[in-house]
Amino acid sequence: MQFITFMKKLIILFLLFSFQVQAQKPLTAILGAFSDEVKLLEDSLQHKQIINLKGIRFLTGELRGRSVVVALTGVGKVNAAMTTTILLMNWQPQQLIFTGIAGGVNPEIMPGDMVIAQSTIQHDFGKIDSTGMVLWQTFNPTDKSRNPLYFPADSVLLKKAQKVSNLTKFKEIVGRKVKVMTGIVATGDVFVNSDEKVKELQNKVKADATEMEGGAVAQVCYELKIPCLILRSISDNANSKAHVDMNVFGSIAAYNSASLVLGILGEL
Repeated sequence: MQFITFMKKLIILFLLFSFQVQAQKPLTAILGAFSDEVKLLEDSLQHKQIINLKGIRFLTGELRGRSVVVALTGVGKVNAAMTTTILLMNWQPQQLIFTGIAGGVNPEIMPGDMVIAQSTIQHDFGKIDSTGMVLWQTFNPTDKSRNPLYFPADSVLLKKAQKVSNLTKFKEIVGRKVKVMTGIVATGDVFVNSDEKVKELQNKVKADATEMEGGAVAQVCYELKIPCLILRSISDNANSKAHVDMNVFGSIAAYNSASLVLGILGEL
């Protein structure tokens, strides 16, 4: 049994070494929380290799001529931070893109629309007092310096996403043209299914969309100095019907976000 375990580790190390030697082009990391969010990317991947680290499945290969590593984080901030850290420590990508679905908070956006995160904020980090939720800045665990309350997107990735969004072929929902906007994505370890919470996110953090991973990924990338961009396609409006709408529109929204990722890769 020990010999088999040793051989598995040796094979993983060999694959990692081989990929790093072969990948002459800069590497882009792409993450999503669950399978629908990266299905289009996995199906489009060329020269595919599978590497399992700490139980997490990483796929390497090429997309639009770009060397990439693709993985699922699982749902929630802890899973997202863990997967992001393992990926960054083993591949050292030039940049990281997170793709997936979200609940719409901005009343002007509907299922199928895209929010390119100009910044992300964690809406559940802080304290609760008599006034309600008071948000805190996160801090670097090494030097204790405070992080920004809103994590900014990498300016280069942001501009490329804005540029290619006009050229990307999105799937429409009930014949409605997809709207793409740049905005604020609010992250928390809750699935928002509440009209009251939507109003709170609008008023307190000026959010355009809400989800469960982006802010954690953005924090890890900020502290490790990796350029990062969070992309979210709207699957629901985070209100009392969110659980129903997500099941209806989720796969289309996931496809639209992944389509934008492919466009960005073509510009890198």
